[in-house]
Amino acid sequence: MTPEELLQRFASGAVALQTCVQRVSPEKWSETPVAGRWSIAQVVCHLADFEVIYATRIKQVLAEDNPALPGVSEELFAARLHYSQRSVSDELQLITLQRRQLCTILQSADLEDYQRTGVHTEAGPVTLETLLETTTEHLEHHLKFVAEKVAILNGDS
Repeated sequence: MTPEELLQRFASGAVALQTCVQRVSPEKWSETPVAGRWSIAQVVCHLADFEVIYATRIKQVLAEDNPALPGVSEELFAARLHYSQRSVSDELQLITLQRRQLCTILQSADLEDYQRTGVHTEAGPVTLETLLETTTEHLEHHLKFVAEKVAILNGDS
């Protein structure tokens, strides 16, 4: 996949998430239709938190030479960042704006920039291209679970 194709796929993720979430009424966003799994609201908060982290990593790799990229615990974020108190609409807007900003930055990047590296504290060396793939796939991965929850909450399954 070319960087342009990857960037297009990355850009479409926020719209796909927003469209999916809006298929169910906001009153149901905090329900947990699958026992032991996060609600739609919790998934969206998780995605918003990690969009910012991934964007920061991408910016560091573009701006710095071989920066350190610290790992982050999704469990600690979920436990301590008050997902139940946050606005799903605001979180969706943050994801959309973060991706729009990053697209603007990456559209100006040179092809060689996609091979710039940083060193993740857990995964080791990673390229900008790999970071963008990971970010793109992260949202797509969780979108499947959101769609499943939406279907259950709407009685479609």
